[in-house]
Amino acid sequence: MLYWLLKHVVLGPLLRALFRPEVEGLGHVPATGPAILAANHLSFVDSIFLPLVLPRRITFVAKAEYFTGKGIKGRLMKMFFAGTGTIPLDRSGGAAAQAALDTQLGILAGGGLAGIYPEGTRSPDGRLYRGKTGVARLALTSGAPVLPVGMLNLDRIQPPGQRLPRPRERVRIRIGAPLRFDRHAGGLGDRLVERAITDEIMYEIRELCGREYVDVYAQSLKTPAPAPAP
Repeated sequence: MLYWLLKHVVLGPLLRALFRPEVEGLGHVPATGPAILAANHLSFVDSIFLPLVLPRRITFVAKAEYFTGKGIKGRLMKMFFAGTGTIPLDRSGGAAAQAALDTQLGILAGGGLAGIYPEGTRSPDGRLYRGKTGVARLALTSGAPVLPVGMLNLDRIQPPGQRLPRPRERVRIRIGAPLRFDRHAGGLGDRLVERAITDEIMYEIRELCGREYVDVYAQSLKTPAPAPAP
């Protein structure tokens, strides 16, 4: 009920009026059954506008800090993420990646849509970075198709560090045709197979979003290099 109210009565109409989202490829989203939507990650608001434009509910896994903020902004964020079905996850432990995978597998087993950002974090500069192989393991384990998604301009609507999105231009999202990996059945746990699947997905995302591709993990640019030994 909260999800329906937020999307169709409270936030949804306001966001649609301000940002006039333009979506290509909605016809690729199946009317029923499981599917994985794999998108590039440009901005915090990616996880707001993608659920807004889809005809079905999509579930993301998000860091638990989004649910523990203080003040009015913190309460609004918690309400939004809880209302849209986003699941909080403590990412501080070593088993966080497996916990996220298990959570999404449960969503797919129930016939739902699972959202994932294969880069693992927001792009620091708008370019597309190397995908982590969790998306391949998700596809191989569930057997669900993967729909590549290109977020085209969300970093211009809310750049990193900007507190609120601004309606500078229309939100633009592009959804590609489903990718199936039945030919790799039995390849779960094979690093070469998982890397090949992930790279294929990232190639399709690059074609959709038109961003420059960089074959390193985005997190490596955000993690400070260790200090040299004295």
